[in-house]
Amino acid sequence: MIQVENLTKSFEQEKAVEDLNISVNKGSIYGLLGSNGAGKTTLLKILAGIYRPDQGSVYIQGEPIYENVSLKQDVVFIPDALYFLPQANIQQMAEFYKSFYPNWDQERYEKLKQVFNINPKRKVHRLSKGMQRQVAFWLALSAMPSVLILDEPIDGLDPVMRQKIKNLLFQDIAERELTVIISSHNLRELEDICDHVGIMHKGTLQIEKELDELKTDTHKIQVAFEEDEEVKDQLTEELNILHEEKRGSVHLFIIRGNKWDIEKKIRPFQPLVFDMLPLTLEEIFIYEMGGIGYEIENVLI
Repeated sequence: MIQVENLTKSFEQEKAVEDLNISVNKGSIYGLLGSNGAGKTTLLKILAGIYRPDQGSVYIQGEPIYENVSLKQDVVFIPDALYFLPQANIQQMAEFYKSFYPNWDQERYEKLKQVFNINPKRKVHRLSKGMQRQVAFWLALSAMPSVLILDEPIDGLDPVMRQKIKNLLFQDIAERELTVIISSHNLRELEDICDHVGIMHKGTLQIEKELDELKTDTHKIQVAFEEDEEVKDQLTEELNILHEEKRGSVHLFIIRGNKWDIEKKIRPFQPLVFDMLPLTLEEIFIYEMGGIGYEIENVLI
């Protein structure tokens, strides 16, 4: 559905995206994670056809997106910093969208009015930040795109509205195979909805996996041994350890690898304590980023 190959984009000699490759399947929700300044927004704007790549290619439905008007009519981008026509009310914005998106569904627009419960005659710039975000989704979902690109989409939304929007996205994915790409720092929300995840840092893609595979490939292990340091040194050599710390006599390891292989290597040392615990997406992100030098440090102020 979406294929990004060897993508590079620079601004004033600063590379925002460098030699990046991404593949997104039709009807999936792809979560884009990364450190601040990783290049996520730049990538999303390239996918939306706003920026021209310096190198590489971006194909959606087998066609290049940049300056492809007919293809852009099937792609909607909701940016972090929302923009609406000055002094326009919601109904006027709907007419504006209708003129650009040939798949605009007026019947759905009317149905979504009941979901968002905002008077269409209200001027958008006078609405709260959260209500403006609701209007953006109202218009985007009425345009019936094949691809929906979202940059920090739930910022300012209350929990009830977040769930309503997630349900609407799930409905479109199930009924017409909508493809969604989301960039967000709210990893708890992404964990609930994404089926594929990419982690960016300094313009490059560090990891790209199915979410379930990522979560089953990274483990939190708590162990204690009678011959402590000797065993620890051997395990450090044999296992792919992303993070380690000691709490009293118990070692905490974050280990990447197959669950059964890890257990097979630890069990022969007859640990006094051995627990294998699940990790959240946020924990995986922190430890993976720590493995490439972007980690939490103790800061005293």
